[in-house]
Amino acid sequence: MTKILIVDDEPRYLRLLEANLRTEGYEVLTATDGLQAIETFSATPVDLILMDVMMPKLDGFSACQRIREFSNVPIIILTAKGEEQDRVRGLDLGADDYLVKPFSATELLARVRAVLRRSQASKDIGQNRFFEHGNLRIDFARAEVWRGNQPIFLSATEYRLLLQFAHNVGTVLSAEDLLSAVWGAEYRNDKEILWVSIARLRQKLEEDPHNPKHIVTRSGLGYLMPPLEN
Repeated sequence: MTKILIVDDEPRYLRLLEANLRTEGYEVLTATDGLQAIETFSATPVDLILMDVMMPKLDGFSACQRIREFSNVPIIILTAKGEEQDRVRGLDLGADDYLVKPFSATELLARVRAVLRRSQASKDIGQNRFFEHGNLRIDFARAEVWRGNQPIFLSATEYRLLLQFAHNVGTVLSAEDLLSAVWGAEYRNDKEILWVSIARLRQKLEEDPHNPKHIVTRSGLGYLMPPLEN
């Protein structure tokens, strides 16, 4: 059974989230602050975390950052209405998606299904186990990424985004194509989440993120991983 950890210090939202998720057949664990979330997750690994931002002891951003140090479990950040900087910061710290309070049960379940679908989707590794692009190396079988001799830790969404480029070397991929392939068709117009994810991926993969070699922008068209010159 799919396990989901809900982290929120507001009893009303905690009950709402738990009730809706249990109704859909998910097993639910709860925590009321960031520290408790980390302790709970460390003791009982889950498939997805719903993380509120404003909490006592340890806020959602700090908890997300700490969890990303040892796990790529999908995380959905819960933000207050209109707090755009919270959404951007959450994505920049490695969250996979965000939900803006107040939200409907329909929206909640749709986002949960989308994130779980992305993280659990089988990986098409093709005929070759390894992929190399300059100093970048991907081990498809282990879902590991290396830059030179340095292992690179990616979130589940960042890894799936990288795979789009690895499987389409030399092809310009539009923002809409990438959003649909990685996040789902319902995200086709959510450019912000793509911009943040591309920037974060470049920070991890590129020697010089401002002069990228692996993920290049084609102004007005999209992005591509250019073919290497022989």
